[in-house]
Amino acid sequence: MFTHWLTNKTKYQSLDINSPLSGQSVPLDHVPDKAFASKQMGEGLAIDPMDGILVAPFDGVVVYLIQSKHALILEHESGLQLLIHIGINTVALKGEGFHSHIETGDLVSAGQKLITFDVDFIRTAGYEPITPIVIANGEMAPDVACSYKSVQAGEPAIMRVVWQSSI
Repeated sequence: MFTHWLTNKTKYQSLDINSPLSGQSVPLDHVPDKAFASKQMGEGLAIDPMDGILVAPFDGVVVYLIQSKHALILEHESGLQLLIHIGINTVALKGEGFHSHIETGDLVSAGQKLITFDVDFIRTAGYEPITPIVIANGEMAPDVACSYKSVQAGEPAIMRVVWQSSI
């Protein structure tokens, strides 16, 4: 997939994204939401969480925390933005079952706890806790490689994003 870069003189940058959750990573087409499954929201993967602890997948800044605390956008220093959306249709919970440890504008470090949430509460309320993790500014990152397996929060390189550098 990436072999053409070895012979091309164009400069590329890459970012390895750590797992923000513990659970099972799966392709986006496993997400029971058409916008995520069809990649309209961006390229990436999803994690079916085994616990309710979301950590930062890289050093960056919280550019947007949804008021109901179920989703956020993190930005890496490269400008790459990552949308993490805890559960499907969980906005309807109006923040119940979610606790944010950060606010919009906060600088975060890889592995830092961002949001805790109650997986059982989400399921009992009739929602799926599967969490899409997608590149929010996909025009920046044409190549995304994902790893589908059992993952632990903080585990390195579950997703690698590569883009053409402006240097």
